Amino acid sequence: MLERLVPDVEAGSRATDPQPLVRFADVRLVFEAAAADVVALDGVTFDVPLGQITTVIGPSGCGKTTLLRLVAGLTRASAGRVLYKGEAVAALNTEVGYITQDSNLFPWLTTVENVEFPLALRGISKPERRERAMEWLQLVGLSGFESNYPNELSGGMQKRVSIARTLIYEPDVVLMDEPFGALDAQTRMMLHHELLQIWSRQHNTILFITHDLVEAITLSDHIVVMTKRPGRISAQYQVPLQRPRNVFQIFLEPHFDEFYAKLWNHFKSELPVQPD
Repeated sequence: MLERLVPDVEAGSRATDPQPLVRFADVRLVFEAAAADVVALDGVTFDVPLGQITTVIGPSGCGKTTLLRLVAGLTRASAGRVLYKGEAVAALNTEVGYITQDSNLFPWLTTVENVEFPLALRGISKPERRERAMEWLQLVGLSGFESNYPNELSGGMQKRVSIARTLIYEPDVVLMDEPFGALDAQTRMMLHHELLQIWSRQHNTILFITHDLVEAITLSDHIVVMTKRPGRISAQYQVPLQRPRNVFQIFLEPHFDEFYAKLWNHFKSELPVQPD
C-alpha cells in the first residue's frame, strides 16, 4: 500500500515539471582550498514544485544550506544551472524570502518596525506598512508585543517575527534553513502549526532544510534525500499524509509509521556511523 502512495524518483532522473519556480539542473559546486579542492555538490538535479513544501534532508556537511544560497544568489554553481522562474540565477535574488537558523532581527528596531522593514525598502507608505505589519503580528500570535525589542522576546517569539518579516512582502519562494532547530519541542510544534496555517492561506513555494525526519514528514509534500559529501540526490519521496495535518498528533496520522520507517531506512544509510 505504501509503495503505491509514495512513488520514489530515481536519483539520476530528470525533472518533469515544464517550468517550476526553482530547478536545480546537474549542479556541481567546488570550493577551492589551499590543501585540496572540496566538492560540495555533484550532479544535483531536482525541482521544487509550485505551491508545495519541499524539504531536503541529509547528513551534516552534505550541502543542504548551500542549495538555499544558490537559489538566493549568494553562491554561484561551478557547473550546471540553478533556475528561478526559468532564468538562471546569476546575481543576488531579491525575489525570494530567506529565513535562516538565526532570527537576524535588528536589535534597535521594535517588533513592528522589524516586520515593516522589508516594506520600507520597497517604498510602501508608512501607514500602509504599519497596517500590514499589525495584521501579520496578529496572524503569528504577537499582538501586544508590537513595541518590544528583540532582546525582550523569547526564542520562539523572535522566530515568529522573522517569519512575519519574510512573508509580509509575499515572496513566491521562501527558503527556510532549519528555522526551528534551536527551539524546544513544544515551541517547535506550535510553529509547525502556525507555519502550515499561514501556508494553507498563501501557498508559497517553500524549500525547507532540516535534519529532523519527523519535522520533514509533518510539513512536507515532497522530500529530497541527499548523500554525504559530495552531496548528491539519492532519492525523492511524496509524503502520503493528507492535508490538513494535526501536527500535535502527527504520529497518529494514517501511513505515518510506514513512511517514517521507509524514510529512516534510506536516511540512515548516509550517516557516518550506521545505527543498529
